[in-house]
Amino acid sequence: MTKYLSRKFLICTAAFLGSLGTSIAAMAAKYPVVAIGGMICSMLSAAIYAACEAYVDAAAVDKGVEIEEVEE
Repeated sequence: MTKYLSRKFLICTAAFLGSLGTSIAAMAAKYPVVAIGGMICSMLSAAIYAACEAYVDAAAVDKGVEIEEVEE
């Protein structure tokens, strides 16, 4: 549950939803270029989140910190 309440995840979710909302609104208003930009930003927000998590995990491994696996 802590992964879902982290600042990185919440910011990623907000960026994803904002970009998705922008692309939906642009499609409704018939602005295809803006809609495509919104879709690209949606994908980029997920990719940036994954890169940040990978960076944090790699830094933890370098320091010798054991990474806890989250079990549901």
